[in-house]
Amino acid sequence: MTTTGPTWTTSVSRPDQPDAVLLLREYMTEMVVRHHRRPALPGEVDKALAEMPGDDLAHPSGLLVLAHHGADLAGCAGLRWHAGWAELTRVFVRPAHRGAGGGAALLTAVEQRTRAAGTDVIRLDTRADLVEARALYARHGYVEIPAYSQDPYAEHWFEKRLR
Repeated sequence: MTTTGPTWTTSVSRPDQPDAVLLLREYMTEMVVRHHRRPALPGEVDKALAEMPGDDLAHPSGLLVLAHHGADLAGCAGLRWHAGWAELTRVFVRPAHRGAGGGAALLTAVEQRTRAAGTDVIRLDTRADLVEARALYARHGYVEIPAYSQDPYAEHWFEKRLR
């Protein structure tokens, strides 16, 4: 008999719900820590969240997908709707669940929801230090494109056509 590990499930949540708030804060904490290469200073994560809020990751401007690995709250990914395309943002898997397929589960979920919304292009921007994220996107068919945004932290831009 083969024993399998926990399965991944996803659902849409408003960004102001407790589980979403928790994951978005953990995401931003990791972004601050990795960017500065040191622990976050008091108030630094709050400032980053205020500068880059996720309030628009809800209908009608976007959506936020939460992932569970078995019963555990394990990750999130957001989409923002644009004319003719969707922007992927806030892709995050909690450290305890990394390497177990959570990134793939989140990408599958947002791609399905993008298609269901009648859009067939997803774009994203990311930083150079997020090597694991860039590798994940490349493995799942995202290709580097010229810059489409002016985000001060963006250093790489990707796109995937969902046809």
